[in-house]
Amino acid sequence: MTDDTSPAGEGMFPGERLAKVISRSGLGSRREIEGWIEAGRVTVNGQKVLSPALNVTEKDAVKVDGKLLAAAQPVKLWIYHKPRGLLTTNRDPQGRPTVFEKLPKSLGRVISIGRLDFNSEGLLLLTNDGGLARKLEHPSSGWIRRYRVRAYGAIAPTMLAEMKKGLTIDGVEYKGIEASIDGGQGDNMWLTVALTEGKNREIRRIFDHFGCRVNRLIRLSYGPFQLGSLPENEVKEVPEKVLKSFISKES
Repeated sequence: MTDDTSPAGEGMFPGERLAKVISRSGLGSRREIEGWIEAGRVTVNGQKVLSPALNVTEKDAVKVDGKLLAAAQPVKLWIYHKPRGLLTTNRDPQGRPTVFEKLPKSLGRVISIGRLDFNSEGLLLLTNDGGLARKLEHPSSGWIRRYRVRAYGAIAPTMLAEMKKGLTIDGVEYKGIEASIDGGQGDNMWLTVALTEGKNREIRRIFDHFGCRVNRLIRLSYGPFQLGSLPENEVKEVPEKVLKSFISKES
């Protein structure tokens, strides 16, 4: 067991990585905190720690800049209706508006589960827990992302069949996606598109490959979570009981 003067060593004691524990208290991202550790801003049981390669338990006294670490925040998940014209990033060198600038300050520090690009809209999941984010956005979760897509161009059944089989574009492999035509006028057609992978700009690139331009893209659902009638730029928290049930199913 650990005593009250020395931290638990990696591989010797149970516990979690130091940066992960500090991140859960809401002070910053794991990457930021790893930098703080290397800069000598963190102590464990009174000893300065200079490497993030350390496990700690609830018995260890962790301080950042001399202040005792606050209790870890409970894991939370929110559904956000992202409008067009926002970047899913913390800061943009070009000064364009971001999702995180528009969120209520009461949410505290949150991260997105996956992304929606600047001109895409709809459901974006947010959480205060990096581990949950990585778990839910990984393709191994098998969760289906469903979108409403408006595309300009000639859309033929053969094109949809090729999409379903999967294809390679500019050296990037894309798994099959399900697409069905909902209707439209002229060459502007609405489709419902479902996929499980969600690579960067995947839907737009696949439609471009077939000579069709996506001019509207709305994410309707992410796994079991639905956008529903949530207004643009609004946030709603997933109830704790619901979140726990889904986490336990995925464990």
